[in-house]
Amino acid sequence: MSEAVLSQILTSLADLKATQQLLADKVDKIQADTVLSKEDHLLRKVAHYHNSPGQSDSDADTIVSPTFGSEPSDDAAASVYTDKPVITTYPGQKGIKPSKLNWGEATPQARGPIVVSRLANSINVRNAIGAYGGPYSIYRSLAVAMGDLPANHKPNFEHTQPPITIHQQPQWSDPSKIVSMDPFGHLTSQYYKAEIDKGLDIRPTIAITRAHMIVPELQAEVNNGGLKVDGKIMVNEAGELNVHKAAVDPVWYLPGVAARLNVEEDLLRRALFENTGGMYPELITRPDLKVFLPPIGGLTCYIFGNHELLSDPNTRVTVRVHDECNGSDVFGSDICTCRPYLVYGMKECIKEAQNGGVGLIIYFRKEGRALGEVTKYLVYNARKRGGDSAAKYFQRTENVAGVKDMRFQALMPDVLHWLGVTKIDRFMSMSNMKHDAIIDAGIKILERVPIPDDLIPPDSKVEMDAKIAAGYFTTGHIPDAEELCRTVGRGWQEFHQ
Repeated sequence: MSEAVLSQILTSLADLKATQQLLADKVDKIQADTVLSKEDHLLRKVAHYHNSPGQSDSDADTIVSPTFGSEPSDDAAASVYTDKPVITTYPGQKGIKPSKLNWGEATPQARGPIVVSRLANSINVRNAIGAYGGPYSIYRSLAVAMGDLPANHKPNFEHTQPPITIHQQPQWSDPSKIVSMDPFGHLTSQYYKAEIDKGLDIRPTIAITRAHMIVPELQAEVNNGGLKVDGKIMVNEAGELNVHKAAVDPVWYLPGVAARLNVEEDLLRRALFENTGGMYPELITRPDLKVFLPPIGGLTCYIFGNHELLSDPNTRVTVRVHDECNGSDVFGSDICTCRPYLVYGMKECIKEAQNGGVGLIIYFRKEGRALGEVTKYLVYNARKRGGDSAAKYFQRTENVAGVKDMRFQALMPDVLHWLGVTKIDRFMSMSNMKHDAIIDAGIKILERVPIPDDLIPPDSKVEMDAKIAAGYFTTGHIPDAEELCRTVGRGWQEFHQ
């Protein structure tokens, strides 16, 4: 065989190999390319928004605050969603150019908006994974499916602005201080009004309001002289409380969350993907998207007194960090100390505010130590059937859940950084996990305040003694192993017919 013929054969083989590779690439992305090719013109529509005033785009390759017009269609649903479901996307994929998002920047303009919507006019430019509203996005989905809510409903944010100003703190621009919430989330509709008006679906993740509260135990404190009426905090003899409150949805900066939890970001993403039933494939396929809005409950802050003094190191601050316990907090179950400790914390917060300081209650949606209420009730059954003693308290939980606590308080201090808290004068908690997380975050705690013995329901002694023996803070006696065996809870047969 001549050298010329051999060379021609080798050239043909190389061409064939290249063609096969190209075909494989096309098959690999055929679904996404089919859907997204119809949206290429949308990207051209936003070209004139590149490098808009006040926003830097030095690489000239990332769209800044893009917006799109609605596409005419005979089918309303087709104009909202892409023609075919996009299961996942990939970095650098045709038509995919996420809006710039620089976590930890000092201004909302430099940071950029959080864009998570998957509607047809924004799926190309999303810079976050998940959905607005956390778990409530599921209810929104039901409303859309039933026709009660248009999928492209545009919220009217008129008059929704906060009644108070939460001033920006230095911690907002420290990407190691705040990793689980958007510090600009309460003013999204103000900071990114231009982008919202142009059609981009950007929503607040924090809302602040003011209210009056009535708590029966605190009304009783007014009646017996334990709390005074000052007309500002305790408004009147009926026990009405004046309070500002902020609801916060979680927004996770994944590199920061991984660092805070001391795990690799890749492992965190894989665990989140697998253990949510594969709900968010882009946790795996889009490593360039660093922000995740998880489908979990958030938190609520209740502020008693002048909120602006929370960041004043010369002002006394009393804080209760409380994790949700529906059975006790709402319905008064006596198997734990949750409601008594919460109300006691509120009482001390009110007193602090009336004395010129500030009181702060932070209420997290972490039902049953974040194990969930179903798991919690299974544990209750195991405790009562197996003999409810302080010695076996944690064992019963671990037998069912595999772990005694999943609250992982390392993310908890972010809200304190958001409010500018640098020291806590009185910390109304016995939890060593909460205490250590706050200290590790660089916030000082000057005094820890346990729940008074007379507020502990008899059946909750099992939990309380077990926690104290395990290291919870107390100023009283620490039970030994023998005493833990003697601390037992009420049996099922007591007071039951």
